[in-house]
Amino acid sequence: MPIGTKKLGVLAIAGVEPYQEKPGEEYMNADQLGHFRTILDAWRNQLREEVDRTLNHMQDEAANFPDPVDRAAQEEEFSLELRARDRERKLIKKIEKTLQKIEEDDFGFCDSCGIEIGIRRLEARPTADQCIDCKTLAEIKEKQMAG
Repeated sequence: MPIGTKKLGVLAIAGVEPYQEKPGEEYMNADQLGHFRTILDAWRNQLREEVDRTLNHMQDEAANFPDPVDRAAQEEEFSLELRARDRERKLIKKIEKTLQKIEEDDFGFCDSCGIEIGIRRLEARPTADQCIDCKTLAEIKEKQMAG
């Protein structure tokens, strides 16, 4: 199942059902960490498969068209694919950084203020490294600097 697809009305990332918190459960316990590790591993594997598919597609489809318009169209298609793969490559690095945080037992807490990011936010964005308040503040500052 592709990343972020709806499954029975619930958003499932990388085909993994959302974590069901238990009453009184400790935040970022072994079950929760395992859940997010599963999501991140599956997501990274999906992205790597896309990279392989693109590579195979470009090798199979590469042709030296005599018509300049055909050649330009193919180059544009390849350029768009490579741009998408570059974004995915950066996302893979972010996923690997997040997996490292899980290994170091530093996952699920805001890099800026240290509070819990929250299970629901991490379900929506497993690579989040800031709580919603700090992220909102950072985005406001970014907009002010840009304009």
